[in-house]
Amino acid sequence: MVQRVAIIGAGVSGLASIKCCLDEGLEPTCFERSDDIGGLWKFTEHAEEGRASIYRSVFTNSCKEMMCFPDFPFPDDFPNYMHNSKLQEYIRMYAKHFALLRYIKFKTMVSSIKKRPDFPVTGQWDVITKQDGKEESAVFDAVMVCSGHHVYPNFPVDCFPGLKTFKGSYFHSREYKEPEKFKGKRVLVIGLGNSGSDIAVELSHTASQVYLSSRSGSWVMSRVWDNGYPWDMLTVTRFETFLRDTLPTSVSDWLYVRRMNKWFKHENYGLMPLNRTSRKEPVFNDDLPSRITCGTVVVKPNVKEFTETSAIFQDGTVQENVDFVIFATGYSYSYPFMEDNAIIKCRDNEVTLYKGILPPRLEKPTMAVIGLVQSLGAIIPTSDLQARWAIRVFKGLYKLPPVNDMMEDIDEKMGKKLKWYGQSNTLQTDYISYMDELASAIGVKPNFPLLFLTDPRLALEVYFGPCSPYQFCLMGPGKWDGARNAILTQWDRTLKATRTRVVHDSQKHFPVLNLLRILALPLLLLAVFLMFN
Repeated sequence: MVQRVAIIGAGVSGLASIKCCLDEGLEPTCFERSDDIGGLWKFTEHAEEGRASIYRSVFTNSCKEMMCFPDFPFPDDFPNYMHNSKLQEYIRMYAKHFALLRYIKFKTMVSSIKKRPDFPVTGQWDVITKQDGKEESAVFDAVMVCSGHHVYPNFPVDCFPGLKTFKGSYFHSREYKEPEKFKGKRVLVIGLGNSGSDIAVELSHTASQVYLSSRSGSWVMSRVWDNGYPWDMLTVTRFETFLRDTLPTSVSDWLYVRRMNKWFKHENYGLMPLNRTSRKEPVFNDDLPSRITCGTVVVKPNVKEFTETSAIFQDGTVQENVDFVIFATGYSYSYPFMEDNAIIKCRDNEVTLYKGILPPRLEKPTMAVIGLVQSLGAIIPTSDLQARWAIRVFKGLYKLPPVNDMMEDIDEKMGKKLKWYGQSNTLQTDYISYMDELASAIGVKPNFPLLFLTDPRLALEVYFGPCSPYQFCLMGPGKWDGARNAILTQWDRTLKATRTRVVHDSQKHFPVLNLLRILALPLLLLAVFLMFN
């Protein structure tokens, strides 16, 4: 019987795991190497070894209604997209509300996790920790790894000939904190992801010139979507997922490219991705097109090589007198505390997890990796549902298939990832499909036939409206009595954050006509498709 659970990290995934353990009657102990909760969202003045690091100006890319813990909505007056300090405030509120801090050992680093000699029978783990120079060992029935994947920088120095002779400064974006020291300088940012774009835009207000180098381009989206509503509340819906999966691939791809080019034509800004139909995660930046058209950010292709003072690009152009190079080249994931790294990276040194959570070849399923996934959905509700699924597995309430079946499922998912995202080993996945897969397994996916019969108003909002986290607390284990009301009032909370000057003749709720307008073209295409098939 699993009872004592070790949780590594007190970020949002760790906090969700603590609460889920408590909800299921387990005894969690969370080890956090820093002195505070929040993980990635806890800003520090300097990057610290072994910890995620963000810059001072980071804002969320998911809106508050789509990124909250499913049984703990954000306060009404919180902005729809918030600064990291505001999100950290919410995280503290969550930990206080559910009394989670008492289960966390701060300033405690996990140095080793290994199977006990009798693991094939007990499934237990030896966990060794260090605090104030003292080493302790404890036995746990299960382990939940919540250490994140923004800790160990991918710094491809060897991929850029001449970099070591470059006389300017170069560093990874995790070291970047604020723009003041770059005033009047020429800065080259390598990497067109969210961090690279944010840093380039921020520096464009102080540096003399910013160059943004991209190897393959990217779609760029604004947080503000049709009629000023949050992008994810309009696009991350079950109906959108149904259309994408039902329409012919050519039609679905055409609609996708058309939508992504609606704000501005990416080709005209040098941003068009090489594979325009790939569903790879887009960049969210409200200001990048403006900074490009104003000339303060110049988009360039990949760097071919460096000289002492310049960068030579793949198209043969040269930029002289570069002062700084910032590598916004992402992160790799590593688990230095694992005695046997092959437990998580069990094939070709790549992370291989069933449902993106469970090492499939363990004799006993008593380890889960929480939060090692990326999607258009937010990490908080994803981690929460992953933790709920994992704990049902720990308790034997969800029976796993044989190892061969789990490996086949992993291979099938990798094939789909190659098709949709251009990489088979990417962490990216489709948010709603993934959440529904986990939810179905543990009995918390909304029952639509029953919902349409018993509560049609709620059913319409759940299916055609945003797939908000509350949907996964309507029924089953972890049911929250406030979920229905949270879903039916989510647009009110969204508007309250922006409607700070009352306009009396405006509509109070999300307009139905706007919804019909959004759905009109896809519905027409669907009708045509069904007519000829």
